[in-house]
Amino acid sequence: MQLKHYTHLFTENKIKWRPLAAIIFNDMRKRKNNFTLTEYLFCTILLIIIFIISTCLGSVNIPFSEIGDVILSLLNIKDEASITYYSILVHVRIPRIICVALEGAALSLCGAGMQGLLRNPLADGSTLGVSAGASLGAILAIAFGFNFSFFIGDTTMIMAMIGAYLSLMLILSIAYKLDYSLATNTIILVGVIFSMFASSIMSLLITFANDKVNNIIFWTMGSLSGADYMDALALLIATTICGAVILKHADELNAFAIGEENARNIGVDIRKTKLMILVFVSILIGVCVSIAGTIGFVGLVIPHITRMVFGPNHKRVLPASLFFGASFLMLTDLISRTLFSPRELPLGVITSLIGSVVFVYIFYKSREVK
Repeated sequence: MQLKHYTHLFTENKIKWRPLAAIIFNDMRKRKNNFTLTEYLFCTILLIIIFIISTCLGSVNIPFSEIGDVILSLLNIKDEASITYYSILVHVRIPRIICVALEGAALSLCGAGMQGLLRNPLADGSTLGVSAGASLGAILAIAFGFNFSFFIGDTTMIMAMIGAYLSLMLILSIAYKLDYSLATNTIILVGVIFSMFASSIMSLLITFANDKVNNIIFWTMGSLSGADYMDALALLIATTICGAVILKHADELNAFAIGEENARNIGVDIRKTKLMILVFVSILIGVCVSIAGTIGFVGLVIPHITRMVFGPNHKRVLPASLFFGASFLMLTDLISRTLFSPRELPLGVITSLIGSVVFVYIFYKSREVK
């Protein structure tokens, strides 16, 4: 948030800090703070165009007319046997692209929420150690062949969610012991240390995984090559529930922009807000990691791009991050499928290559502005 507009208030002796924080926060709420219908339409059309392009292109290029025929067959208007690429579209490509879009939307929303909560441009699930915890849980399930038959759902997903949640609880517990106020810097520091610890444990597990090493290594690089409609349903449910909670706290995230102490002064329950966002972010990241493996830089870079386009207000940043994240990951997935076709590159590798370059550029441009 830009505070230059309010600097003259600091020179007024009659205005105390608490009224000042309230003035700034209320002014933010009066500004253009909603994602407009025009912006929703634009982002939706862009998303549909990218979805269609991603569906048509791949190791096998499919004519656009085939997509219309598939839609007609799903409506029982046309016989599916007459559609040449029906199996490729319906059983392979469409479920994969839906999962890619939902994965990108979820990861970018988590990143935007974490950056707003912690007021740190480097904050996302991986910074806090949540992604590392989810990966550790999933690798444990793969390496040791865990099978929780009494649970409904995939064991790897369950273990990833458990790993994400337990790692978050551990990180918050340690941070609480070190700093009762749960300061942002303390949480990030503990998260980075935990990520290193979890990475070492994962390397140790890979060493003794024997015949499952290739599967684990490819999974840790991030891939949605085997995604199906059940994965899409799990991502849709998780993104809807967890995303609704994060979006609901947009005003609180705006309050965090003027500092935790100031947010407390205007009535925000700091600890409750932190815990709510952190818990639901960990659940969403756990589901994402269990389905696609580790996909980096989406939650780190996309929120920065979104803020450059739509400004710092989280009532605009959060929904925009959903659209931009989905569009970005669909385009990245398209590159991974077509760049060295028919060989497919791991999705996480492409996002890291693109994301690292984009992030350096954004950081360089922001330094230029200062």
